Amino acid sequence: MNLEALYKEAGAYLEGHFLLSSGNHSQFYLQSAKVLEDPKLAGDLAQALATQIQAAGLKVDTVCSPALGGVLAGYELARALHVRFIFTERVNGTMQLRRGFEVKKGERILVCEDIITTGGSALEAAACVENQGANVLGFAALANRGFCKRVGSDTPASLTCKLPNDVPFFALGDFTFDIYEPSSCPLCKDGSVAIKPGSRGN
Repeated sequence: MNLEALYKEAGAYLEGHFLLSSGNHSQFYLQSAKVLEDPKLAGDLAQALATQIQAAGLKVDTVCSPALGGVLAGYELARALHVRFIFTERVNGTMQLRRGFEVKKGERILVCEDIITTGGSALEAAACVENQGANVLGFAALANRGFCKRVGSDTPASLTCKLPNDVPFFALGDFTFDIYEPSSCPLCKDGSVAIKPGSRGN
């Protein structure tokens, strides 16, 4: 599966000058919503991800995703794994498990995002279910932005990766783009203005 080609074909591989959630800038941006708007493609990607997870021997009870970006990917992954799906969401900046969702003590959870960069949002979602006694067995995403090490990849984790080293991370491919602090961004120096295309602050 050529993940980069799929993103480009879907118009989800954007080039320009982008303001990331971290506050840093990049010339490229992955807009997974454009990939996931095709239900068949979303299902095929989720099935490929599920195959990796099953091959690793993980026995999952529930998939949990942080809203908003991870919801479609997580739902399709839960469907492929034939398990329950729940999601967390931010309320006044704090990630919470709401809408009547509950987890049991010892419940085996897989946290799924559309894209994992440093893994910060995924960790917040994990904390929500762990606080209720569940066990997070792994993390998953359609694509890895290259900061964390995924199962089956030789790309090492960077110092900015927040995912724990002892919990497996599954993704369909790595995307490694240059990221700049605003003060040293060459795109800014060329006179362009960064735009924020993601789900937060849009």
